[in-house]
Amino acid sequence: MLLVLSEDHKEHLAFLPKVDAAVVGEFGRIALEFLRRGTSPKIYEGAARKLCVPVEMVQRGVEGLMFLMTESSKHMISEVDFLDSVLVLGFVEELNQILLQHHSEIRSVLSLLPSNLPAYHNMEWRLDVQLASRSVRQQVIPMLSLRLLLMRGCDSCTDHSSRVLQTDPSTLLHLISTLEAALVAMKTSHTRRILRNIK
Repeated sequence: MLLVLSEDHKEHLAFLPKVDAAVVGEFGRIALEFLRRGTSPKIYEGAARKLCVPVEMVQRGVEGLMFLMTESSKHMISEVDFLDSVLVLGFVEELNQILLQHHSEIRSVLSLLPSNLPAYHNMEWRLDVQLASRSVRQQVIPMLSLRLLLMRGCDSCTDHSSRVLQTDPSTLLHLISTLEAALVAMKTSHTRRILRNIK
């Protein structure tokens, strides 16, 4: 899967290939601190003074870099897909290696942050089969009941919820085959080229 970057995002990251690789490494460190502790205008001002550029340009660059790394970490993009995604930005090889180095650190920071979205915790299932009814004596109607246990929040303050789904086996098999076909289609080179050209 490739990341689709907007024109604004490309514009915010446009000055990174023009600066030294050490500066980009520092921007990656600032982006990690941004995720851990929040924004700090003093850091942006200090970096802007050293580079002799406006503070807004540094802030947009750090935020753009942070967005690029968090999105790639969130979607668990492989190294090849990540390099294909940033190819449009014109980054040199050293810059790509610095971004990949921070990629694993971002993953660990994101796992520590609390999330408002429910996450999978456990699943219970039951197969019910109706063998007869008052009007029809010999019938077989299978139904699959799924109970998804979801977890929301961090480890210390978890909120558990559950969702009950019910379907027949043929619909479930069709759903599984459709999702598997979509996953296979996303990995083809044709799909990568299409996603790269979508703006």
